[in-house]
Amino acid sequence: MSGFVIVVAVVLAALTGALFRGLAVAPRWPSGVRWLIGGVLGLGWVALLAGFAVQGGELDPKRFRWLAWLGMTWLAVWWYLLLGACVLGLVSLALRWRRRDLRPVLRVGSVVVAVVALGASAYGLGEAAMPAVSRVTVASADLPVGMEGTKVALVTDLHVGPIRDAGFTRRVVQAINAAEPDLVVLGGDLADGRVDQVGGALAPLAELRAPLGVVAVSGNHEYLSGQPEQWLSLWERLGITVLRNSSVVVGRGGAAFTVAGLTDPQGGRFGAAPDPGTALAGTDPAGFTLLVAHQPRQALDVQGRGVDLQLSGHTHGGQLWPFTYLVRLQQPMTAGRATIGDVPVLTSRGAGAWGPPVRVLAPPEIPLITLTRP
Repeated sequence: MSGFVIVVAVVLAALTGALFRGLAVAPRWPSGVRWLIGGVLGLGWVALLAGFAVQGGELDPKRFRWLAWLGMTWLAVWWYLLLGACVLGLVSLALRWRRRDLRPVLRVGSVVVAVVALGASAYGLGEAAMPAVSRVTVASADLPVGMEGTKVALVTDLHVGPIRDAGFTRRVVQAINAAEPDLVVLGGDLADGRVDQVGGALAPLAELRAPLGVVAVSGNHEYLSGQPEQWLSLWERLGITVLRNSSVVVGRGGAAFTVAGLTDPQGGRFGAAPDPGTALAGTDPAGFTLLVAHQPRQALDVQGRGVDLQLSGHTHGGQLWPFTYLVRLQQPMTAGRATIGDVPVLTSRGAGAWGPPVRVLAPPEIPLITLTRP
């Protein structure tokens, strides 16, 4: 068992104990009910550890994908139980100050917390099941006339492997191909884990069809796997052009524009730090430049370099409410469109989900961007 899993086990055990106290002991349930609550929370704790072990590769995802699904789904339930217990604790403090009997309120409250946590997680499982194609139009005066109407599909944050297999990737590919994009952009964080364990989950990406090609940049999870070059090499074997602080020119009928790509900031640990100067070298300031960078905040590093549109992911739109608000502490935007400095940025909520296969108030998406002139 890795040190990370041990630390996670201790932290989750302490928080699970606090949950037991808030939902079982404080309401003074009869011993039978307390045993039931304790048993459910204890089994959930075990499932969580197993889920993290599959996520980390200690358990083979091919054999234990079902266990990862169970443990990571419980993580969403656990999160909402924890939020509810905190609210219940605040209510308890208010009532204690007014010297009221707490037991009836805490018993009703604990049942409400459990129902809401289960309901929100069940809703989130459905919301995360399959990303929808969302259509967006972006206008730029720098876009060549001959490239007007170009459709770009942005696919980020698939996170396949430990929980979702090649079947999920294939459904995403089918949705993209049905939209008939001219260019497909893969924005990183495509899989979690080691190539030898979960690399096959990305095999359907070879079936992507786009006349201007399929390009990709690394995300932070490619580096967190410890095997970034193995992952990027796999992508290239699937027919994907990987942009490692580099650019390509795409076009038709004599018209063209530049697509540049930055590595993720995590790449610095592997000698592959993002290098805007190299990535954008030789680009025409008067032409149209499309930049692909996994994190929206990377727009801060390309100010004044003539980037007409940056495509990003990473945020998941928060994935589980209320993380939507916490994302803004680390990124200048959560999802959708914004201008960061002088760079227009479009950030996708992503097609998959990391950890829990659950999304609450942050539905997955595959943006299909139509480029036009004003």
